Amino acid sequence: MKPTRLKILEGNPGKRKLKVEPNPAPALPDPPPHLDTYALEEWEVISKSLYALGLLTEIDKNTLAAYCGAYSRWRCAEEELNILKAKSILDALILRTVSGNYIQQPLIGIANKAAADMVRYASEFGMTPVARAKLGTTPSKEDEKFEKLIGLVKR
Repeated sequence: MKPTRLKILEGNPGKRKLKVEPNPAPALPDPPPHLDTYALEEWEVISKSLYALGLLTEIDKNTLAAYCGAYSRWRCAEEELNILKAKSILDALILRTVSGNYIQQPLIGIANKAAADMVRYASEFGMTPVARAKLGTTPSKEDEKFEKLIGLVKR
């Protein structure tokens, strides 16, 4: 189900009656204490940007913390993979089990899962190109004037 705010930005294409949804005030919450160093670094950067856009509220704290935690896991796994690559590209890709079989390096799975989690959480905050495109608005008259001036729109 699309949020009402998004339907309004799109011009309510279905022309259905719009629901009134809770609209919490933007806030810049403190990071949860369980975040590690990498997650805290990401929190500091992302939270300020989301707050400036009016997209962060106090109730979004745990979702943002989950994004930052996934970021930290992804970064740690990638750093460990880079250490293994420096030794041997093969060590970074496969691992030999005790029985002599080869399996995919578990760090690859950890990095892939964390990256997928990051993208999922990031899209909730409009932090991916596709998520931002879904928030697209109709150009204003001022935008059209500028586009005509630079030749993007035919007169």
